[in-house]
Amino acid sequence: MDKDLQSIQETRELLRQAKQAQRALAGMSQEQLDKITAAIAVAAGEHARRLADMAVEETGFGKKEDKELKNRFAATTLYEAIRDEKTHGILAENREKRTIDIGVPVGIVAGLVPSTNPTSTVIYKSMICMKAGNPIIFSPHPSAVNCILETVNVVRRAAEGAGAPAGSISCITTPTLEATNALMRHDDTRLILATGGGAMVKAAYSSGTPAIGVGAGNGPAYIHHTADVRLAVKRILDSKTFDNGTICASEQSIVVERRMEGAVTAELKAQGAYLLDDEEHRLLSKFILRPNGTMNPAIVGKSVETVAKLAGLTRVPPTARVLVARETGVGPGYPYSNEKLGLILAYYVEDSEEAVLRRCVEILEWEGAGHTFAIHTEDADTAKRFAAAVPASRVLVNTPAALGGIGATTCLFPALTLGCGAVGGSSSSNNIGPLDLINIKRVAWGVKELEELRGNRPATGYAPCAVDESLLNELVNRIIGRLSV
Repeated sequence: MDKDLQSIQETRELLRQAKQAQRALAGMSQEQLDKITAAIAVAAGEHARRLADMAVEETGFGKKEDKELKNRFAATTLYEAIRDEKTHGILAENREKRTIDIGVPVGIVAGLVPSTNPTSTVIYKSMICMKAGNPIIFSPHPSAVNCILETVNVVRRAAEGAGAPAGSISCITTPTLEATNALMRHDDTRLILATGGGAMVKAAYSSGTPAIGVGAGNGPAYIHHTADVRLAVKRILDSKTFDNGTICASEQSIVVERRMEGAVTAELKAQGAYLLDDEEHRLLSKFILRPNGTMNPAIVGKSVETVAKLAGLTRVPPTARVLVARETGVGPGYPYSNEKLGLILAYYVEDSEEAVLRRCVEILEWEGAGHTFAIHTEDADTAKRFAAAVPASRVLVNTPAALGGIGATTCLFPALTLGCGAVGGSSSSNNIGPLDLINIKRVAWGVKELEELRGNRPATGYAPCAVDESLLNELVNRIIGRLSV
C-alpha cells in the first residue's frame, strides 16, 4: 500500500478511537481526570532519563542531562501547577449575580511535536489534555519518530492504567505531511496544539480548525547600565547553553549601549564566549540559514565544536561555550538577526538607550514578534518602560530567558507551548495550560424584566409578581419628589 494512503488510513482510525474516548472522558469527574494526570506525571518522571537519551541519540540535538531536566519539568513542575486546578464541571458560582461557569472539554486535540523538544512536548501536552478531559493524537516530527512513539507509549500506558479509555492518547506511527494535514483538517479534530517550524504552524492556522500555534522565538536580551554585568552574562550563557539552545525562548541577541560594550565584552570572554572576527563572522554566516531563508538544522542543538568545524573556524578553543558575532543590521542579509536554536549569539552595540529599544523592537518585528524579551537591570522603571514598548508576550527580568520563559525560574505558568498573541499570529499570548483547552459554558438566571430596561415604564397586561421592597421605596420617593415640585 502507498505510504501516504496508509498513514491517512491510520490517522482516520486513530480519530475514530479518539472520538469514542472523548465520550467517556466527557462523562468523567474531576477526580478521575486528576488521577489520570497524576499517573502520567509519575510514569514520565520514572522514564525521564531513558527518554532523554533516546531523543538525543535519534535527533542529535541537545544534551542528555538537559533533555532529562525538561522531561522532569514537564512531569513534575507542571503537575504541581495544575494538580488543584478545576477544569471540569462547575468551576465557579456567583450567587449574587446568579451565574454559574461550567468547564467542558474542547474535544479531540491534534498535537504537533517538534524534533528539538520531542519527549518533553509529548509529556506536557498529554498532561494538559488529560487534565482538561481531551483525547490527543500526536503527529511526530519524522526525525524524532522513535523517541516520540516511545514517550507516547509510556504516558498512554500510565493513563489507561489509571482509568483513561483506549484512544485517549495516541500517535501516528507513519508520519507524512498528508497524514498531518488529514488530522488537522478532520471534522472531528477540535483544536490543534502546534509546536514546530513556521511552515507547520502556518499550516495549522490555515487548516480551518482552531489552533494554538507558536512561531519563531528570536528574543533579544538587553543588559542595562544598572545591571550586575557578571550575573547578567552568566544568566544569558546559562540560558543559551541549556540543551544547546533548543528552547525557543532562549536569547538570540545581546544588545547594549556603547558605554557598556567594554564591560560586557570582557565578561563574555571571561565566561567562555568566543567572539568571532570579521572573517569568522563571514564564514559562519553562510551556515545559519538555508537558501530558502529558514534556519539550517545543521546548527540546531549542536556543540560549539561541531558548528565551528562545519563553518571552518579553526581558532575556536575547546573551552568555548558560545559563538558571539557582532551585528549591525536586522533582516535580509543579516543572518545573525534571525532565530538560531544553537550556540550562536548576535551582539549589538547601540549609541543610546532609545537606540537599544528601537533595535530590540526591530529584531522582534523581523522574527519573533509576540514571543519573548529579556532585560537585565536593577531599575524597575526601565524594565516597565521596555515591557510596555516591546512586542513580546513574555518580558523576563534578571533571569535566563530559556528557563524563565517556560516558568522554570519565574512564576509564569510552567509550559512548553508559549503563545505569541495576535502580534505574533497566535490565538493566545498565554503559557498554554489546561484552562486553554476547555470551553466554559455559562448559566445565567434572569434578574431584570424588559420594563426595567425601558426605565420602569408600566407594563400593559403584565402579570403580578413579587416586588423588591428597596426598589418600591425608591419609586415612591421619586413620585413624592415630583409631586412636591
